[in-house]
Amino acid sequence: MVFDWFRNRRRRGLRERPFPAEWLEIVERNVLDYHDLAADEQARVRSYVQVFVAEKHWEGCGGLAMTDEIRVTVAAMVGVLTVNLTETRYFDAVLSILVYPTAYVDPAAQNRQGHVVTVGDSARLGEAWYRGPVILSWNDVVGGGLRHSRGNVVYHEFAHQLDMLNGGSTDGTPPLDRREQDARWIAVNDAEYAKLCTACAHGRHTVIDCYGATNRAEFFAVTTETFFCKAHALREHHPELYGVLREAYRQDPAARGR
Repeated sequence: MVFDWFRNRRRRGLRERPFPAEWLEIVERNVLDYHDLAADEQARVRSYVQVFVAEKHWEGCGGLAMTDEIRVTVAAMVGVLTVNLTETRYFDAVLSILVYPTAYVDPAAQNRQGHVVTVGDSARLGEAWYRGPVILSWNDVVGGGLRHSRGNVVYHEFAHQLDMLNGGSTDGTPPLDRREQDARWIAVNDAEYAKLCTACAHGRHTVIDCYGATNRAEFFAVTTETFFCKAHALREHHPELYGVLREAYRQDPAARGR
């Protein structure tokens, strides 16, 4: 109780500070989804960035020097993802953000429990660990912020962190204050996951990347990316799935941008 009081007081102080002009330039340049938000949502993202940057341990790996551009870009993407959520906010269980310059190989991770986005057999774009770090490829973070990006590794890995909020288990059903909608969420996602698995097994192209057919946790992370990065296509081809994601994230990206 006392700890929460001090933490909330500190966070309030961070949010009340003027947002640095150089940080705003970074957000506007690297996180184009930010431009599609309403003014009040943009203000919440900026406040979020100030707290998230200050509270996390940031480390450059593989020779990458950590900079404000990296911190602010990643924090702003997490802020966009959760801008209308109140349950998650600052991902208190995530203490560290580790960033490599490009796709990387991490042999030490082979014996850990988590979620890894791979390219080919071993190169990784990102990882999410329960009560552990989020690991990202900076090249792919920047690519995910582009207007016509196919995906976003920050959205993907923090979707896993949302999924882990129920105590670490990752079943593709994050606890996002959706109790009255749980039955519909499960029914729609069960049906869509089965369709994706069938399509991918037969080599058929779908707007949802086949990496989502790996398991239910990856399905949620991949469909989160699709919801934000290919919103119009997802709404057109998978309207029910788009609808439950819209309710979960309390956002409608197809109505405002992508």
